[in-house]
Amino acid sequence: MPNYTFQLNGETVTVDAPADLPLLWALRDKLGVTGPKYGCGIDVCKACTSHLDGEAINPCVTPTADVAGREVTTIEGLAGTWSDDPDELHPVQEAWLERDVAQCGYCQPGQIMAAVALLRRTPNPTDADIDAIENVCRCGSYSRIREAIKAAAAAM
Repeated sequence: MPNYTFQLNGETVTVDAPADLPLLWALRDKLGVTGPKYGCGIDVCKACTSHLDGEAINPCVTPTADVAGREVTTIEGLAGTWSDDPDELHPVQEAWLERDVAQCGYCQPGQIMAAVALLRRTPNPTDADIDAIENVCRCGSYSRIREAIKAAAAAM
């Protein structure tokens, strides 16, 4: 099998995997990174949302070969990206905690990563911008998600 080297949460990693192995499985099964969750495997629920070179992607449908030489960030690597302190939570993570967004928590890593990507593109999102996030929350905490994204936008 071929090896693919990329940056994962600020560290260089190499994974031995088939080219078409979904990145989600390389992350979870080969590298032990469990923040991105498996929900559907077909780019619908978006529980696995992570970043590739700063843009939101869904590792369940991204071949491992596509990330070679690039930068992947999962929820585990988000803290410290906002400041010089590697332990400082991102403002979106802080807002999630302050607004008590999570219920079951399963989709929250993907929700947070989608929100961070949105705020990078749109620093002051409208309700329509937030509604365009397609991540599914089975617990239905969408109103708290909206509040948290707006609070994070204000803090940023």
